[in-house]
Amino acid sequence: MTSSSDRSQAVDVQEPKTYEVRTYGCQMNVHDSERLSGLLEGAGYVRAPEGSDGDADVVVFNTCAVRENADNRLYGNLGRLAPMKTKRPGMQIAVGGCLAQKDRDTIVKKAPWVDVVFGTHNIGKLPVLLERARVQEEAQVEIAESLEAFPSTLPTRRESAYAAWVSISVGCNNTCTFCIVPALRGKEKDRRTGDILAEIEALVGEGVSEITLLGQNVNAYGSDIGDREAFSKLLRACGRIEGLERVRFTSPHPRDFTDDVIAAMAETPNVMPQLHMPLQSGSDPLLKAMRRSYRQDRYLGIIEKVRAAIPHAAITTDIIVGFPGETEEDFEQTMHVAREARFSAAFTFQYSKRPGTPAATMENQVPKEVVQARYERLVALQEQISWDENKKQVGRTLELMVAEGEGRKDGATHRLSGRAPDNRLVHFTKPDQEVRPGDVVTVEVTYAAPHHLLAEGAVLDVRRTRAGDAWEKRNAAEAPKPAGVMLGLPKIGAPEPLPVATSSGCGCD
Repeated sequence: MTSSSDRSQAVDVQEPKTYEVRTYGCQMNVHDSERLSGLLEGAGYVRAPEGSDGDADVVVFNTCAVRENADNRLYGNLGRLAPMKTKRPGMQIAVGGCLAQKDRDTIVKKAPWVDVVFGTHNIGKLPVLLERARVQEEAQVEIAESLEAFPSTLPTRRESAYAAWVSISVGCNNTCTFCIVPALRGKEKDRRTGDILAEIEALVGEGVSEITLLGQNVNAYGSDIGDREAFSKLLRACGRIEGLERVRFTSPHPRDFTDDVIAAMAETPNVMPQLHMPLQSGSDPLLKAMRRSYRQDRYLGIIEKVRAAIPHAAITTDIIVGFPGETEEDFEQTMHVAREARFSAAFTFQYSKRPGTPAATMENQVPKEVVQARYERLVALQEQISWDENKKQVGRTLELMVAEGEGRKDGATHRLSGRAPDNRLVHFTKPDQEVRPGDVVTVEVTYAAPHHLLAEGAVLDVRRTRAGDAWEKRNAAEAPKPAGVMLGLPKIGAPEPLPVATSSGCGCD
């Protein structure tokens, strides 16, 4: 027979509250969202089931301010949640990220059903602000003007068991005329080298075998302490961490890309032969108008040095088409650099005005139809270059780190997918033995497409790894697996080449 106290305890038992994080923008936001998820789980929330589409107790938007029509997209999504919130008492909506930092009180005025607005500098306050909004029954808007805690000091809920972001700096000291990020993320602030290495060692201890060093201007690391070689020293220090198989970084700035960094990349075995080097334009006059602080010769000189030191390096870039004042001659200079640099992939964007940036008020805005025509020419050129460069990989034997969820057709084709050391995506024939994400396979490339490679023969070797063990352990613990963070941009590794986009990338890299 159940006592009255037992019945009372049974009544008091409640299902844990669920959360969903929707992320838009750059890798910084992806990294921040992992922290937001970790904070919420530390506060007792659990991730909403896959396909919940806003049907959660807490929905968090981690926004981007540099994407075209970012505000319209946010308010459209908020509008769709309004009736759901009306029907679901206790549901809370929070808005953070760069757009929240920029618009502040505007968000609550336009969408009064939002409970919390927080900025890029105080993401650690989210659980407190949610509780305060619940108790006080009114919206909480808290925007810090400077960084309160380095993101990597906060709890995390990483999206991958075998690969991880590691933030080494936040903010940016550049003044690119097309970019609003420095105004929202603040001046560059570097993290202590010892803290970075301690985090990496802890991640490796958990089974992570690949890390990506992350910064708005990653190779300017050390500016806080006046050490121009701090970044190359950090790369070499990563090379001494036992169990760390792959090191990547994004995104560097040509201005700060020095010879010691190239040497460190070439001489440190676990630093991968991959470089994402934003170009933005090949025209010297436009680079000056953009305040990019380098010119075409300097940029191509860096590419030449990297290829001399690391012959098999895959180099990718960002390019803006149609920046104000761009002439046909300016555009042809960009095409020239693309032909000379032989990028393995390029992320090409049509310029569009960003309120609050100097470029938005510049004269000689290029007509939309002209921008579109130039964009299509650049995409066609780069598509051919990417294909030609990929064809050079046919016949090569590569070690792939098996990836999770990167081969959309893997189920139908009975293949798996992995990333080569240079970060090219390779689909390979599924071997008879079990292969887990994080494990390493050796394959021979048999076919090249513009955006991926195929290894259609038998897998030459399978190496089970601690990273694969970590994936297996997590997968078993989380089955059935809940929904992941809804990311607007890339996973670990380079995004798909040549996306259909009409805006510049996040940050002034």
